[in-house]
Amino acid sequence: MDPWRPLTHLNKEDLQKLQNQKLHYFLNTYLYPFSPCYRKVFDQNKINPRLIRTVEDLPRIPFTSKRDFISTPQDEERFKAFILQPDKAKIRAHWPAAKLMALACTSILSGRQAVEEKLIREFKPIFMTFTTGTTNRPVPFLYSHHDIQNLYTSGSRMLSLFKIQPSENILNVFPYAPHLAFWQVVFGALASNALALSTGGGKVMGTEGNIAAMMKMKPSVVLGVPSYIYHVMREAGEKGCRLHFIKKIVLGASRITPGFKAKLAEIVEAAGASQVSILGTYGFTEARSAWAECPTSLDISSGYHLYPDKEIFEVVDPHTGEVKKEGEDGELVYTAIEARASAVIRYRTGDFVKGGMTSEPCPHCGGTVPRISSDITRLSDIKDLQLSKIKGTLVNLSHFDALFSEILSVEEWQVEIKKKNDDKFEVDELVVYACARQGAPPSQLEDQIRKKILLATEIAPNAVHVLTREEMVKRLELETANKEKRILDKRPKD
Repeated sequence: MDPWRPLTHLNKEDLQKLQNQKLHYFLNTYLYPFSPCYRKVFDQNKINPRLIRTVEDLPRIPFTSKRDFISTPQDEERFKAFILQPDKAKIRAHWPAAKLMALACTSILSGRQAVEEKLIREFKPIFMTFTTGTTNRPVPFLYSHHDIQNLYTSGSRMLSLFKIQPSENILNVFPYAPHLAFWQVVFGALASNALALSTGGGKVMGTEGNIAAMMKMKPSVVLGVPSYIYHVMREAGEKGCRLHFIKKIVLGASRITPGFKAKLAEIVEAAGASQVSILGTYGFTEARSAWAECPTSLDISSGYHLYPDKEIFEVVDPHTGEVKKEGEDGELVYTAIEARASAVIRYRTGDFVKGGMTSEPCPHCGGTVPRISSDITRLSDIKDLQLSKIKGTLVNLSHFDALFSEILSVEEWQVEIKKKNDDKFEVDELVVYACARQGAPPSQLEDQIRKKILLATEIAPNAVHVLTREEMVKRLELETANKEKRILDKRPKD
C-alpha cells in the first residue's frame, strides 16, 4: 500500500528522519555493493558509505552529470556502469542479517527458485526509456519490476494531487516514444484505475484523429506537451467542437508560464469548457519519475510536490556546487533512495530553479512534502549572443516563452539564432518567425514583437517574419516531432 496520504502530512522533522534513514540504507545495501560506477567513485575518493548518515553528508560525494553517461570510443556503453549488478557473493557480503534471513526463509518455505525469482523482479532490467538526445545521442535508463512499481506510484500520486477520480476519462496525447512523459501517464492511469486512451500524439493519429478521439471519448482530463495541446484545442475550437467536458489539462515536457496557461484556458473556454484547471508537471529521464503542481488559479503555481520517500533534491550554486539555503535560486541536484536497475546520486540536472525549494506546508493543498518552484529553466538555454564583434549579451532563451505569451496577438512563434552569412567568424543574428492569432492584424505584429523583445532582452531582432499558421505548424513540427522546435540554434558548434 502506498503511504502517500500519511506522508503528505508528516512534519518536517519526521520527513528529514525518514530521508536520512533511507539514504543511509540505500547507499550501503544497494548502491555501493552493486553499482560499478559508484563503488569506483566511493573508493577513489576514500568515502566510507557507512559514514553518510544524513542529507547534510551528501556534499561529501562528488556530483554526477550528463557527461558521465555519454559514450566514448573507448567505452561505448557507459550507461551500464550505473545499473545495479548484484550477485550472490555481494549480497552475502553487504546485506544486513535481517534481509539475508528473509531470503533464507523464502528458500526454506518456497524453494531456491522462489528466491531467484524475487531477486529477478527486484533487479533485472525489463523496460527502458531514453533521454531525448537534443544535445547528444539518447541515453537509456533501465527499470526493473521494482522501478516499474515506482513509476506506478508516482503516476498515482500525481493523479491524486490533481484530484482526478477513477470515474473520470483521460486522454493522453503525449507522443508515443520510449520517453518518460508518455509512459508515466500510462502507468499512472493504470495504477489509479482510470480509463485512459493514449493516442500517441500527432505522429501516430494526427491532429484530426486526436480531435475525433477526444470528441468520441469526451475526457474530463487531457494530458500532453503544451504546444501540441494548444494546437489540438485551437483546431478543435475552430471546427466548432464543443469542449464542455474538459475539466483539467495537464502539461509536461516543457516549461509552462502563467501567460501560456491563460491563453490555453481562453481557447478551451471559448469552445464551451468552464473553470478549467491547467496544471504543470516536471520530470526527467534520469529520475524515472515526475512531479506535479496541485490545483490553483491560473496565475499561481503551488510548485512541484516531491516524494521524500523516493528521492532527495538539493539546490546548488551552478558555478561553485555549494548547497543553497531554502528558497534560494540554483541548480537542481537529484539523489535516488529507492531505485534499482539504473540508479544515480547527486545528479546535476542542468535545470536552474528560481525560488529554489521549500519545506513549508503548501498553502493550497496543505501538504507538508517539500516543493520545488515551477520557475525552472535549462542552464544550457542561457546563451552568449555575440551581437557585435566587441560585446556579447547573455540571454535566457526560456524567457521567450513568457515574452511571447504576453503578446496576445501572437498565435505561434519560433526563434532562430544563426551566424551572419552563415560565416562562423561573423556576428550572431536573431531571427523571429510568428503567426497572428485569428482576428489580429498581421501588419502590426512585426512592430509589437520587435518592441517587446528589445524591452525584455535589450536585443533587437535582425528580422521578424510573419507567416501563416500552416507554415508555422510545419516549421515547429507540431504534429511530427516529440517536442516542438521552438528555439533553433544554428550556429556552428566548434
